[in-house]
Amino acid sequence: MDWMSDPTAWSALAALLTLEIVLGVDNVVFISILASKLPPEEQDKARKIGLLAAGGMRVLLLLAVGWVVTLKKELFTIGSVGFSGKELILLAGGLFLIYKATKEIHHKLEGEEGTTSAKVAPTIVAVIGQVLLLDLVFSIDSVITAVGMTSYVGVMIIAIMTSVLVMLLASKAIYTFVNAHPSVKMLALAFLLLIGTMLIAEGFGQKIPKGYVYAAMAFSVFVEVLNIGTRRKKKHVEPLHLREPVIDESTAH
Repeated sequence: MDWMSDPTAWSALAALLTLEIVLGVDNVVFISILASKLPPEEQDKARKIGLLAAGGMRVLLLLAVGWVVTLKKELFTIGSVGFSGKELILLAGGLFLIYKATKEIHHKLEGEEGTTSAKVAPTIVAVIGQVLLLDLVFSIDSVITAVGMTSYVGVMIIAIMTSVLVMLLASKAIYTFVNAHPSVKMLALAFLLLIGTMLIAEGFGQKIPKGYVYAAMAFSVFVEVLNIGTRRKKKHVEPLHLREPVIDESTAH
């Protein structure tokens, strides 16, 4: 508990908490999109389990911080570009995000209503698995950042657990808002494309300041909130209907 008397530890805690909350919002948005395909009675459970599992993964990575740091070592080079374990994970995560977001945009706009019921219906296990896969990418980057900010593992764990608690309290409101507004859901998918592109760039060693990316995302959300407020004043304007899967209960379990 020596960190409690160290002013730099408190500043690091504030910075890490902000970082973890931003990461948590990304997780909630991703979970909101995936969980919407589950039966209504399972969506709330999937959201909570996904957030808790993601937080648990980040704590485990912190406890294995020695291994995580080794991921920064260069494994091979292609031309003048070197690749480490961390960069390969970022590349894989970026490609996964772009693939998933593009597929979801197609299904929402060009797909046919109820196509999911003709295939194997998604399960909580599948949703949590995809959330953990994405969170692994974000967590490795955030753990390496955290190690560079403070040497107190306790500070890092407190930041993670606090952010998980905040997200559990706020996730239902975020989840409801995203799924109630088709334009917000499409904007969220566009954010996933943006983050995926950023991860690929970082995988090739091109650093993009995250502050610029998140500032652009925050401005987009602000504009969309204004748009939603304007639409509400027009009583006869109906929102665009996105294609939604029809879950067949016989295949959902």
